[in-house]
Amino acid sequence: MAKAPAFRCSECGWTSLKWVGRCGECQQWGTVEEAGAPVGRVRPAAVPAGRAARPITELEATDAPRWPTGIGEFDRVLGGGIVPGAVVLCSGEPGVGKSTLLLAVAARAAAAGRRVLYVSGEESLAQVRLRAERTGALEPQLYLASETDLATILGQLRDAEPELVIVDSVQTVANADNDGLAGGPSQVRDVAAALTRAAKSADVPLLLVGHVTKDGSVAGPRALEHLVDVVAHFDGDRQTALRFVRTSKNRFGPTDEVGCFEMTGDGIVEVPDPSGLFLSRSTTPLAGTCVTVALEGRRAIPVEVQALVVDASTPQPRRVVNGVDSSRVAMVLAVLERHTGLRLGGKDVYVSTVGGMRLTEPGADLAIALAIASAEHQVALPRRLAAVGEISLAGEIRAASSAKRRVAEARRLGYQRVIDEDVALVRNAIPEAISAGRRESAPVRQPVAVPEF
Repeated sequence: MAKAPAFRCSECGWTSLKWVGRCGECQQWGTVEEAGAPVGRVRPAAVPAGRAARPITELEATDAPRWPTGIGEFDRVLGGGIVPGAVVLCSGEPGVGKSTLLLAVAARAAAAGRRVLYVSGEESLAQVRLRAERTGALEPQLYLASETDLATILGQLRDAEPELVIVDSVQTVANADNDGLAGGPSQVRDVAAALTRAAKSADVPLLLVGHVTKDGSVAGPRALEHLVDVVAHFDGDRQTALRFVRTSKNRFGPTDEVGCFEMTGDGIVEVPDPSGLFLSRSTTPLAGTCVTVALEGRRAIPVEVQALVVDASTPQPRRVVNGVDSSRVAMVLAVLERHTGLRLGGKDVYVSTVGGMRLTEPGADLAIALAIASAEHQVALPRRLAAVGEISLAGEIRAASSAKRRVAEARRLGYQRVIDEDVALVRNAIPEAISAGRRESAPVRQPVAVPEF
């Protein structure tokens, strides 16, 4: 008789007869745990009165009640506000601004008359008090606690009776009945499950701060993301002040919305209209620049792409990129050489975006190609020209996703000429844009005044 597996991976369910430190299926460390006792055959039970299955057409669709946080960009990401009893997991790189944003949310809720409990497991009460004073988040209805024990935190929830709970972070809280280390898979799963049960039983929204791994995913077992209702990710570069908030899971709203924020000395500030953050401030057209319209969620944002082409100083030409995908730039360079006649094999090519914006979508290919061609010919493109489109290896210009929305945003911002899929081939788009740039930059001859006699 075969022996039942005694150990199971908490991530993927892989089983083993003996304990191992690394899962043989998903290759995760520390996720193999002892399996519980085998469950016997379950007999069907009688369905209670009023809980029988009903046709979906007889059910009424009601929207979940929400209350706004007071921060419009955060409400946009959540789908209109916080739902009572919802559990929101906020993850991001260290120092990106997770605690600062959630402290601002707590202060806005406390200013509206709601009792808020902010539990910090990483900072002392004095440190949180100093940050709240710096960001203007001092409110009498905002209660602070510095705890890492799960039972004590549950006691704080029972005694304070808050209307909003924030725990920073879930990896620092530990259950005394669990022998695992704080932050381990079993501890994170137990802590998240206990806090979720407490929040939903009291119908109180809960905001959890989560750490991330080296690849940017949420640290801990995958069950953590399944337990919560919303998973929000904070993105941003430390070298720039811009921050984006996106949701990869949202049971109460869409997952294609993006919130835009800016980190300042006084805290984090929302940016409702980021249309001018990724454009240069030069008033005269410059060679090697082209504007495209990127799509962040449902939001169309104009972004300026800059390129520089110089003679190579080494036998191996350099290809340096910043904010764009290096593989797509290499593909665009190959298409330009093959279909437009530009000889860039012996040139150093530098491509960058303005404002630290990252362009990883194919819709920026045409703008990159026009910027490189403009830099090579040393001709500035027309001032009110934008480019949106994907370039194929055959030299064709394809429509980008949500092309109509991008073109409409470019028109709203005053770009009179938008090069997109209407120009089918890149070998036609490049000469047309360069010729238009030469005509616009050509000096206008003033009429000679004829003296009167």
